[in-house]
Amino acid sequence: MAKYKIEVDRETCIGDQLCCNEAANTFEMDDEDIAVVKDPTGDSPEDVLTAAQGCPTDAIILHDEDTGEKIWPEE
Repeated sequence: MAKYKIEVDRETCIGDQLCCNEAANTFEMDDEDIAVVKDPTGDSPEDVLTAAQGCPTDAIILHDEDTGEKIWPEE
């Protein structure tokens, strides 16, 4: 599975923390209770994708690191 370039849309994130539960080594909450990427390689790509897919607002955006292709959310 590909490595991801991970972005968090700060305006869309509602602070649900599901991403932190699914990929705790990759995501953390900042002082404003918004998800941030603390280590893009902290968890397996599978766990990062699961975290992104579980986000209730699709605030986590994943691109294939090599090709730039948008992986999540799907268009």
